[in-house]
Amino acid sequence: MTSQLSLQDLYGPESVCYGCGPANPRGLHVRSFPDGDEVVADFHPEPHHHAFDNVLNGGLIGTLLDCHCNWTAAYHLMSRRGADKPPTTVTADYHIRLLKPTPTDAPVRLRAHVVDSTDDRATVEGTLESGGVVTATCRATFVAVKPGHPAYDRW
Repeated sequence: MTSQLSLQDLYGPESVCYGCGPANPRGLHVRSFPDGDEVVADFHPEPHHHAFDNVLNGGLIGTLLDCHCNWTAAYHLMSRRGADKPPTTVTADYHIRLLKPTPTDAPVRLRAHVVDSTDDRATVEGTLESGGVVTATCRATFVAVKPGHPAYDRW
């Protein structure tokens, strides 16, 4: 998966978003890839991502799921519109459930899919897995912004 261009690399190479911006040298660099009806990403935790020994920080989990689900929404809306680039989407709301501690000694897998959408918004459900076990879930709504919004055309 790492030799392919991610959605972020293809459509937002200059993005400085902390979670998913390829151009942020200190960011998390989430790289999301379409895979059938869902979008997937792998993330490799490092020791500075700990909440405590060998457990991933909950706020970081929220960031990973927020960014990954946002790109899932943007990609879906682009496909729905038949467009050649995704609309700029922002988080309207998101809810994270931390189900169990997420170990940091192995990569985590993010999965997301759209459960509802209109022309300018998408509701996405996502999971974060460690060793094939779901440790966190997300349900979020993302909205395509219009000119005049500070995030407009950020990718």
